[in-house]
Amino acid sequence: MPTKIRLQRFGKKGKPFYHVVIADSRAPRDGKYIEKIGIYNPNTNPAVIELDNDKALSWLQTGAVPTETVNAILKYTGVVYKNHLLKGVAKGAFTEAEAEKRYLAWANEKEAKIQAKRDGLSAGEAAEAKKILANEIEINKKRAKEIAAARIAESEANQVAEVAGAAEAKSDMEAVVEEAPVVEAVVEEAPVVEAVVEEAPVVEASAEEAPAAEESKDSEEKKD
Repeated sequence: MPTKIRLQRFGKKGKPFYHVVIADSRAPRDGKYIEKIGIYNPNTNPAVIELDNDKALSWLQTGAVPTETVNAILKYTGVVYKNHLLKGVAKGAFTEAEAEKRYLAWANEKEAKIQAKRDGLSAGEAAEAKKILANEIEINKKRAKEIAAARIAESEANQVAEVAGAAEAKSDMEAVVEEAPVVEAVVEEAPVVEAVVEEAPVVEASAEEAPAAEESKDSEEKKD
């Protein structure tokens, strides 16, 4: 049965990850598979690759054909190189011990490169984070200055409004005070009315004289 080493897609839109599987070459891409031998997640930097190298090598030796992407993964993990070394051993070019020594040297060098890349990324990420933090601090300082300036402007506007209000109130008070003497003048005229009232006893005195006149009339009648 012809077999392929291919990727089977999982994950959501825009962020896929893959299983590395052994499948019948005639099966659909995401259909049934014979065996899962690893995972590949390209969403990280560096990409996450977890592969059973021994199984991958065994399938290569039995004729399984990797897809282009899987072949790149097998080169990255050293499976292709180890398969090449074992072919050299089979041809008698060198011993199995020599092949293992060469493979270990390659693997150590590869791991050093990967670690250097990780360290470089970490340093770059740290520098980027520091830059972002510095920018945020600068932005916060600018915002604080703007807020302080706005508060000062608001305070000054309130003070101006208070002064203007006080001046307006004072002006209104002065206007009221200036009109007050007119009212007082009217009050001062009240004694004139009182003077008229004081003349009333003159009328009362005339009333008191009336009985005397009546008595005089009665006396004259008696005389008659």
